[in-house]
Amino acid sequence: MTLKPLFARTCLAALLSVGLAHAAMADQLDDIKKAGKVRVAIAMGSPLFSFVDANMKSTGSDVETAELFAKDLGVKLEIVPVTNAARIPTLQANRADVVIADLSITPERAKVIDFSIPYAVITIIVGGPKNIQIKDYSDLNGKRIGLTRATVNDTITTQLGKGAEIVRYEDDATLITSMVTGQIEIFSSTPSNLGEMIKRAPEKNLELKFAQKDFDLGIALNQNQPRLKEWINSWVLANHRNGKLDAIYMKFHGRHLPAAVAKQ
Repeated sequence: MTLKPLFARTCLAALLSVGLAHAAMADQLDDIKKAGKVRVAIAMGSPLFSFVDANMKSTGSDVETAELFAKDLGVKLEIVPVTNAARIPTLQANRADVVIADLSITPERAKVIDFSIPYAVITIIVGGPKNIQIKDYSDLNGKRIGLTRATVNDTITTQLGKGAEIVRYEDDATLITSMVTGQIEIFSSTPSNLGEMIKRAPEKNLELKFAQKDFDLGIALNQNQPRLKEWINSWVLANHRNGKLDAIYMKFHGRHLPAAVAKQ
């Protein structure tokens, strides 16, 4: 082999190496800024987190978090409404840049998507009428319990409530309607959804039966997006320290974020 072809191949390899390195460094953050908008997937129909108010305006703690996120990023916000089950698929299909949709950080989800540090929390509970005695998972044996598909409620209740008949719904709004209309009597969801049920059907005498678990919520993004993840984590930290994320959470949920989250 002569030196000339060898030199040409060496140069080509070097160029490919530089190109691959540049591709690795380039990330979705540049695309978002170039587009002038950020597409945020939000699971509308989750009381307190994301819902439509009396004026038909999207609101809730996740909606206001997304609004602050876009403002600080210096771009417009485009809300991509999704169901709970569609949160991760929508991100993976690149129909959204990030997900801010009460999505709990779990090891299973972290295998296929990436998460920011926690920006908020969600509490998972079991609720039902006062005249039904339920203190723990064993009391669910032989009972029908409703929950929202593809949520941590689904995962935990399936694992620990093995004797229960689980009825799965596509979103929180349908779950709430099913409880209010008497299609089911017991549910696994959040305190905010329990509050909505009580508001809409006070005659059912619903109450919290037991708390299942608290979960940290993260802003979800696709894997291998280092610059976008770095920006998001810095943004979450800054807005914990200036109190803005806590103020949003307090406004809708009536309580402060836990110190472990707010003082990261």
